[in-house]
Amino acid sequence: QVQLVESGGGLVQAGGSLRLSCAASGRIAVINAMGWYRQAPGKQRELVATISGGGSTNYADSVKGRFTISRDSAKNTVDLLMNSLKPEDTAAYYCNAQIREVYDTSRPYWGRGTQVTVSS
Repeated sequence: QVQLVESGGGLVQAGGSLRLSCAASGRIAVINAMGWYRQAPGKQRELVATISGGGSTNYADSVKGRFTISRDSAKNTVDLLMNSLKPEDTAAYYCNAQIREVYDTSRPYWGRGTQVTVSS
């Protein structure tokens, strides 16, 4: 069974930095795109950043220039480095990955989320 486990959330002051990490485990054959999404209270889940299997990245306009997504395909991990954090970045952050398990089809998986709180 495939699992995504996030780590690295916490409380930080505005202007500070945090690094989120996500590790995928299980009977993984191939991991295609990986990414980070976030959901603030009372709001819909939104895309933060994605990275393809080939390393192409995509960012929400609100985080461009501040956040950097990276992956280690050998370790099945994806990181999100968040700099210049703002109070509006406060949310639960979720890892997502399109994974094909051994002897199965490709489908999306989600982590349980990690909380990021930015104080003003």
